[in-house]
Amino acid sequence: MTRKERWQTLLDLLVERGELEVEPAAEAIGVSAATIRRDLDQLAEQQLLVRTRGGAVLHGVSYELPLRYRTSRRAAEKRRISEAVAALVAPGEVIGLTGGTTTTEVARALAGRPDLAQGSPALTVVTNALNIAGELVIRPQFKIVLTGGVARPQSYELTGPLAEQVLGQLAVDTAVLGVDGFDPADGAATRHEDEASVNRLLCERAGRVVVAADSSKLGVRAFARICATSSVDVLVTDTGLAAGVAREFEAAGVQVVRV
Repeated sequence: MTRKERWQTLLDLLVERGELEVEPAAEAIGVSAATIRRDLDQLAEQQLLVRTRGGAVLHGVSYELPLRYRTSRRAAEKRRISEAVAALVAPGEVIGLTGGTTTTEVARALAGRPDLAQGSPALTVVTNALNIAGELVIRPQFKIVLTGGVARPQSYELTGPLAEQVLGQLAVDTAVLGVDGFDPADGAATRHEDEASVNRLLCERAGRVVVAADSSKLGVRAFARICATSSVDVLVTDTGLAAGVAREFEAAGVQVVRV
């Protein structure tokens, strides 16, 4: 296990349990207690946790892993999902991308499509995610529209009235949503109300709404609703989605694509 993988596992355990002790963490990961102590010290230096005498606790009341520590979770599933979502987009479309690890992979899949290597523009991408704009802006065949707003360090997303003002003036062919939860009864949702507000407006301005989410986020509720299930046209996920949950989405009018 690499250091990055250990750090991710430690942070996941900390989110799950609320606190960690060195010896149980070492046993769970299969490394020495000395290694865990060094890892916790280094994570504390980055202000991702608070060291205690015997381990660590969460940094503050509200906690969310920064995007860079979430990119390797379910990486294979996200790559398949992103390629399937990218295949749904036609050349010349205006596509909206919210922030998140899966939508970042969608942006990369779009950038790798040979038929989008040229055009005037080959694709117009509207996003409130700084990292997605940064990856795509070097491709001159893509027209990049970045909303204004206040940046969230964890997700690199711009939120607030400035972002909403820009989105309110635009029309989008396809909106691709990254979500923290998508439940057949409760709809698509995220942990933060400011992100949900911007994402909701993007959906309202889109002709088609696609949710890109791995199966761990399906049948799950999150704090702030983005939109109702009936507002989603397509769900692209992995084969881990339970058949019963898939049927519930389909009964609500959502096309389910499992890859």
